[in-house]
Amino acid sequence: MNRLKDKYSSEIVPELMKKQGYKSSMQVPRLEKIVISVCTGEAVQNPKVLNSVVDEITAIAGQKAVITKSKKAISNFKLRKGLAIGVRVTLRREKMWYFLDRLNNLALPRVRDFRGLPSKGFDGRGNYNMGMKEQIVFPEINYDRVDKVRGMNITICTTAKTDVEGRALLESLGMPFRK
Repeated sequence: MNRLKDKYSSEIVPELMKKQGYKSSMQVPRLEKIVISVCTGEAVQNPKVLNSVVDEITAIAGQKAVITKSKKAISNFKLRKGLAIGVRVTLRREKMWYFLDRLNNLALPRVRDFRGLPSKGFDGRGNYNMGMKEQIVFPEINYDRVDKVRGMNITICTTAKTDVEGRALLESLGMPFRK
């Protein structure tokens, strides 16, 4: 079992029950899934770029990434419907806990000029979205093999009903928010 998941069940659930006034441990918000996605505009001209992106995201997530396709055509971007332009992976259960642990303890401290995560990434329902400007902050990525630095979007989905509950859960799990 993962140490972050152990900490959640043994320390965080009782702490949030006392702090938020929940009557049952089933009312305490929990993590549902983490979605990592990358969209590359250069895949329109060179579709082989997506193969390297798939390899990088697979190494970061520990699970095979899927190629996503455009939903509609946009002529200004030379984009046709059904063209492969992005990569996505959805993590659940154990892999989700391992990824969140590595994100908090390994990747975020390696970000240049990191002052904490902004609070405005919440969507109103307790889910948190954050963007990373470079994939090389993850230790699984070999810096010499990277052809181009790409960013990614990380979405953390929770069962929280409000942003306050979601933030309390993520702060107790070790997410470094700005004060």
